[in-house]
Amino acid sequence: MHDVPAADALAERATKAAWAGLSDGAQAFAPDGAEVSVVLTDDATVQALNRDYRDQDKPTNVLSFANLEDVEAPDSPDGEPVLLGDVVLARETVLREADDQGKATGDHLSHLCVHGLLHLLGYDHMAAAEAETMEALERRVLAGLGIADPYALAAESAQPGEASTGGGE
Repeated sequence: MHDVPAADALAERATKAAWAGLSDGAQAFAPDGAEVSVVLTDDATVQALNRDYRDQDKPTNVLSFANLEDVEAPDSPDGEPVLLGDVVLARETVLREADDQGKATGDHLSHLCVHGLLHLLGYDHMAAAEAETMEALERRVLAGLGIADPYALAAESAQPGEASTGGGE
């Protein structure tokens, strides 16, 4: 199976694009110089995190762990960057999903970085209206990066009766 090409550069490009592409005021939730940690690890590590924090004993493609309880009121010493949180990606799952869905690995990794950052900013997809809002933001940011709609690609590659795979938590 192919590897994740230039994962660090892709993650940085995707999170910066997501930040810049949020015209709905989400940037106001964190000060200038805010940082996000993006970790690409193995499925076993993500499965353990998913089990311990979400009671789901299985790997998932992306997990987000917000560092701030209230993103509208970050508390940081002057001049110090605020860590918004961590986005943790499961390498084997990312590779498998990209292959199964006929996506370029870098495009899928970029999508999941954007998805994870949106979770750190308080977006969710548990209710249909929330999912529509979050997916629209993802599509807009990814289009700006020249990446096709990941949900359309996932739906096209899904087998009959099989749900398309979006982002994790």
